[in-house]
Amino acid sequence: MIVRRTFLITLAILACGFVLSPASGCNSNSSNPSAPEQLTIAVMPKSKGNAYFIACRQGAEEAAQEVGVNLPRDGPTDPDPAKQSELVDTWITRGVDVIAVAVENREGISSVLRKAQKRGIKVVTWDADADPDSRSFFVNQATPEGIGNTLMDHAARLLGGKGEFAIITASLTASNMIQWKQAIDARRAAKYPDITLAAFEPCDDKQQKAFDAAKTIMNAHPNVRVIMAICSPAVPGAAEAVKQAERSDVRVIGLGLPNDNKAYVHAGITDSVVLWNTADLGYLTVQTACALTKGTLKPGDKSISAGRLGKIEIQGDNIILGTPFTFNKDNIDKFNF
Repeated sequence: MIVRRTFLITLAILACGFVLSPASGCNSNSSNPSAPEQLTIAVMPKSKGNAYFIACRQGAEEAAQEVGVNLPRDGPTDPDPAKQSELVDTWITRGVDVIAVAVENREGISSVLRKAQKRGIKVVTWDADADPDSRSFFVNQATPEGIGNTLMDHAARLLGGKGEFAIITASLTASNMIQWKQAIDARRAAKYPDITLAAFEPCDDKQQKAFDAAKTIMNAHPNVRVIMAICSPAVPGAAEAVKQAERSDVRVIGLGLPNDNKAYVHAGITDSVVLWNTADLGYLTVQTACALTKGTLKPGDKSISAGRLGKIEIQGDNIILGTPFTFNKDNIDKFNF
C-alpha cells in the first residue's frame, strides 16, 4: 500500500509539473511558482499629452503584453521636473520593480532615482538621460552626434552652405535637447563656418509657443532662412507660423512625427522631418527593463535581444535604437504614426 500511494503521489506531481516550473517572461523571480507575481514596470514620459510620447506608449504596451508585465504609466501634463520627481517617489512607495523615465531635467531627478535604486528598484532612462550613477542603462533613440549631424546637414543643404538659421527647442534644461544642440554646434563649426545661428528659443514642448517663437524669430531676424525645430510639437508650430506669414523664403526642418507634418511637407513649407520609430523606442524600453530584471542584461554586455527588434547594440551603458531617419515628400505618406 505504501509503495502504491507513493507511486500515485509521484504521478500527480509529474502531471502538474508545468505548475512547478519557473514562470516565463519577466515573472521568473516569483517565490510562489504556482501563482507568479506579475512584474511591474512603471514608465514615465516627459509629458503625457505629447503626441510623440503617445506614439512611444503604443510600443511599450506591445512589449508589456509580450513579456507579461504590469505597465503603469504616468507623467506631468506639461514638462515639469518637480512633478517627475514626485511621481518617482510615489512609485518608490508603491514598491514597483522597475522605473523607466524620459528625463526632463537631469539634475532634478537623479537624486530620487538613486533613492529608488537604494530601495532595490531597477532604474532605466529612455529618450533623455539622468546621471549615469542613478540608473543602470539609458535607452537612447540615436546618438546625439547622429541627430545633430543629420539636422545640421539638412540646414546646410537648404542654405547652400551659408546664411542664418534658428533653433526652437523644447526647454533649456532637457538633457537630450542640450546634447543635440551641442552636436549641432559642433557640426556647424567643423563643416559650415559660413552658417550662423541667429536665434535659439524654447517652446516648453507646446505647439502654440513654437508658433509664437517662430513668428518672433522671423520678425527679429529677417535673414533667417531655416527654422530648425528639435522637439516634435515645435515642427508643425513653426511651419504654421511660416505659412501664415507667407514667408516662402523660409523652410522648416526638425525632429517630429510624420503624421503631424505631412500637410506642411507636401506644401513645401517643411522640407524634411528627422526621427526614429517612436513605437520601437517604447518597445525597446520595456524589453530593456524586463531583461534587466531577469538578469539577462548586465553591465558590460555589448548587445541585447529585444523581441521583434532582434539584437540591439549597446555602447557602454547606452542601448542604441538606431540611426535617425529622414521623412520627406517622397516617403512620408508611407508612414502612419
